[in-house]
Amino acid sequence: MDTHKRIFGFKIIFFVSIFILLNECLKCSSFGVMDGDQWDTTAEEVDNHLPSSSSSQGAYELNDVGEDEWQMVARKGNQFVINDQPFYVNGFNTYWLMVFAADQSTRGKVTEVFQQASSVGLTVCRTWAFNDGQWRALQKSPGVYDEDVFKLALDFVVSEAKKYKIRLILSLTNNWDAYGGKAQYVKWGKATGLNLTSDDDFFSHPTLRSYYKAHVKAVLNRVNTLTNITYKDDPTIFAWELMNEPRCTSDPSGDKLQSWITDMAVYVKSMDAKHLVEIGLEGFYGPSAPDRAQFNPNSYATQVGTDFIRNHQVLGVDFASVHIYADSWISLTISDSHIQFIKSWMEAHIEDAERYLGMPVVFAEFGVSSKDPGYNTSFRDTMINTVYKTLLNSTKRGGSGAGSLLWQIFPDGTDYMDDGYAIVLSKSPSTSNIISLHSTRVAIFNSMCSWKCKWGCKKKNPLEALFYHDDL
Repeated sequence: MDTHKRIFGFKIIFFVSIFILLNECLKCSSFGVMDGDQWDTTAEEVDNHLPSSSSSQGAYELNDVGEDEWQMVARKGNQFVINDQPFYVNGFNTYWLMVFAADQSTRGKVTEVFQQASSVGLTVCRTWAFNDGQWRALQKSPGVYDEDVFKLALDFVVSEAKKYKIRLILSLTNNWDAYGGKAQYVKWGKATGLNLTSDDDFFSHPTLRSYYKAHVKAVLNRVNTLTNITYKDDPTIFAWELMNEPRCTSDPSGDKLQSWITDMAVYVKSMDAKHLVEIGLEGFYGPSAPDRAQFNPNSYATQVGTDFIRNHQVLGVDFASVHIYADSWISLTISDSHIQFIKSWMEAHIEDAERYLGMPVVFAEFGVSSKDPGYNTSFRDTMINTVYKTLLNSTKRGGSGAGSLLWQIFPDGTDYMDDGYAIVLSKSPSTSNIISLHSTRVAIFNSMCSWKCKWGCKKKNPLEALFYHDDL
């Protein structure tokens, strides 16, 4: 049967089924979640009977929303919501979008990656909103910007993301040297005569803090030249990230970084109370929770100046972030211990987000490198499935596991940028299918019931038709 007819039929049944279920849910008198038997049955039916979403349009069509529904993502307790309805995240990272967009010869790759990501139902992208003093720099010197890069690059990325109904987590600077980051701020400070002895002075020196705040102000108050919407008013932006993977190894107590987070989270919120804010942490446990250090991948992780629970208790921080790199933290050689670590690492952070933080947690980077000894695509698929299933176990009980972002999705023809973690969907059919299936499950969760409704309606599952129409 023609692919477009298949997609159209699938979409009709999906939305009819959702409509029926919404009516049933609204009749329910109590708030609850889907019980284990219901979820296991539903998941099995999806696995066995869902039409293939390998089409370049299928999953994007499934998640298509009207203009009136393009509203800010908010937070209620330990979950994200849009228009008072749950929003679970299935997304990806592509950090280099702004740099590619700055050059006419590579700008099309930005469109390609959004189109391909949307085709498998990915709805959130994390990317850089900084390039400090480097090639194609956005910020050429403190507070001095290249308008062409702003206009042709970052404005374009935000505008293009909306076309494909993809929301953005925009990171505002880097802990690492790539694209400038804190090292570049320290270089700028030294050039003015400041007595700086470490890149970690970025977190404490008042002048460098003022440089960072000026950058925050410039980005948040930017009026997009393509959409005429101020960034701080644009629902396309899911959240602001203070820094990619902040560490402050010069102060293992964590006090220096804690002070910086406290200052910057409140500053961002003072300028933009509408958007969510997150820190960008990797998730390492620190001195404030010695009993949780057992979950860290190694003893060094407790010495990098970060503190997962303490850092996320700061006023103005809306959700927690965690990264997952068993191959970097445990051992380069692929082994089953990686999968065991991923599961325990995730479960510990979901538990802490519920017990101590009362907020959602997003696993904002996870992946495995094709350069690792023993790597194969089967292991990568197992790793991705482990992340997704751990999240779904949280989702089905209304827990804090709010979503994940793959590191990272690349379009065709960008192999020279590959750090080993790139997933090219067109060359990875098994991985694409896993992503598509999870996107469909997430879309169903996001569409089932309003905030005040529940999963546990004791009715015959109205999605049965959807799961069994594999011949559309």
